[in-house]
Amino acid sequence: MDNCLFCKIVRGEIPSKKVYEDEHTFVFEDIDPKAPTHVLIVPKKHIEGLNKATSEDAEIIGRCHLTAAKIARERQIEDGYRTVLNVGPKSGQSVFHLHVHLLGGRDLRWPPG
Repeated sequence: MDNCLFCKIVRGEIPSKKVYEDEHTFVFEDIDPKAPTHVLIVPKKHIEGLNKATSEDAEIIGRCHLTAAKIARERQIEDGYRTVLNVGPKSGQSVFHLHVHLLGGRDLRWPPG
């Protein structure tokens, strides 16, 4: 999608602190981190949000979570991390391109807020 912030980041039109990239996903540091590790895992395919995903998107959504697990292993935060998928404005989603937040590196409380 031409106007999507995350699509522009994936295409390299907007700079980011890239953490990882493969044929399906692009991972970069969150610009307003809420934990020592706070990265965004973005599918390269534009999907507006989980509420707009279809059964054809199941694999890429799973790949996003497996990528989160890979990054958690690399950052040695496997003793506790959280993956978050915000859906819609009331959840705090501000960029309407599906993305998974990976947070870790500190004690995470419940409920989150």
